[in-house]
Formats: sequence, C-alpha cells, structure tokens
Amino acid sequence: MSDKSAIEWTDATWNPVTGCTKISPGCAHCYAETFAERFRGTPGHPFEQGFDLKLWPARLYLPLSWKAPRKIFVNSMSDLFHEDVPDEFIRKVFEVMNECPQHTFQVLTKRAERMMTWTQANFRVDLRKAEKRTLSPHIWLGISVENQDYLWRVEYLQKTPAQVRFLSVEPLLGPVHLNAAHLEGIHWVIVGGESGPRARRMNPKWAQDIQRQCEKSQVSFFFKQWGAHDRSGKRVGKKAAGRVLDGRTWDELPVLSNR
Repeated sequence: MSDKSAIEWTDATWNPVTGCTKISPGCAHCYAETFAERFRGTPGHPFEQGFDLKLWPARLYLPLSWKAPRKIFVNSMSDLFHEDVPDEFIRKVFEVMNECPQHTFQVLTKRAERMMTWTQANFRVDLRKAEKRTLSPHIWLGISVENQDYLWRVEYLQKTPAQVRFLSVEPLLGPVHLNAAHLEGIHWVIVGGESGPRARRMNPKWAQDIQRQCEKSQVSFFFKQWGAHDRSGKRVGKKAAGRVLDGRTWDELPVLSNR
C-alpha cells in the first residue's frame, strides 16, 4: 500500500484487505501472491500471514489523509469482493470512498457476480428510483477478463449501478472477441501482457483486435505493457518490451457519456 504506485494506470494503492485465492487462469502467476509469500512467517511484517486473506480495519481511513487528488487502485493485493470479505466491511470501504470525492477509486474484481449483487443491493440501478443512492462517478468499478472463457463476467459488470465501468484484460492469455454489445455501458478497457519469470506470451493480434474494437465502439483504451515478451515473442523483460502498440502509447482514460 502506497500513496505512489508504479502501475501505469493508477497513482496510488490502498489495501484495506490483503490476500486472496485463485479462481481462474489469470491468477496462476499472481504477482501479489508471489510478493506476499516471500514474507510468510516474518514476525511483525504486514505479510506475516503470507497471502492468506486478512482485513485491515486500521487502514480504512487512509485515503482521508491524502489531500492531493489521485487515482487509487483499491485492493491491489486482494479482491474486495472475495467471498470471505464480509458485506459490512465492503460497506465501510464504500463509505470511505464516498467521503473522498477529490480522489478517483478504481475497484477491480474477478468476482463479478458478487460485485453486481452487492452493488445492486446497496445502490440504485434506475436513477428514477430514490430509495437508494447512486454510485458517484469518482468510484470506478471493473472486472478482469483474461481470455474468451471469462468474457461472461462483462454481463455482470454491465448490470452494476456504476457510472464508470472498466475491463482489465490483463494478463491477456488468449483472444478476447469483444463486440459492440460487450462494450455497451463500458467506459474503459486496459490491456496488458503477463510479466514475471513464468510469464505466458501475449499474441500481438489479440491486443490489436481489442484496441480496434474499442475505437469502433468509442471506448477509451489503455495499453499497459507487453509484459515479459516483446512483440516478436522474445523474452526480454517488462522494461525492455515496453508499452508501444502499433507505433504509439495508448493512455486513454474513461470519458463519461450516455453509454
């Protein structure tokens, strides 16, 4: 957790929850698990428990102390909608986010169904109904999609009562055939290859196809990285591979519209 982050699409990270469990192929070489497990058993270390799930109530109010506006990745070391995170704790996280309109909060999950169910129970979907609050546009909700087999998560995201919805297609492990229907109500798509010593290669065509569909559907596109392999497939490391796609960098951010 830090008020600065090296992740290209955010400025800071906030981890009121740490630890997680694997649920799909994108989790196989989880960077967060690799980092956390290095410190399992180290007395007094924040990851003394390794990557076992842990709630950190004392961290809940940290964003209140950050006065300068910034984009904040929520739970970069966990998943807020993990089945072992209580509803009440999720509610407290959202309360803090609501109290910090100067920041932009980026909530990313693989548990798309629980995110939809929880947000629908706590925020209104139909703006004409006044019994529930609507989510502020400074709280972005997103889901991860690593290949075509997990594109079904998009349907749950589209049903969440968020004003800004995004897809993280990272690590991109296979073709993801997005079309206009998939991108309806989606404001931002992040694409990136896998990094690390066991990284799986991303085919350039997979990333290009997503970028072109985003452009066609007028959805903002962000290319985060090639990962451990460059465009030719050679393993060169994340830094050397860079993040240029088709001759340019793609750093687009969500644009609110009537989508």
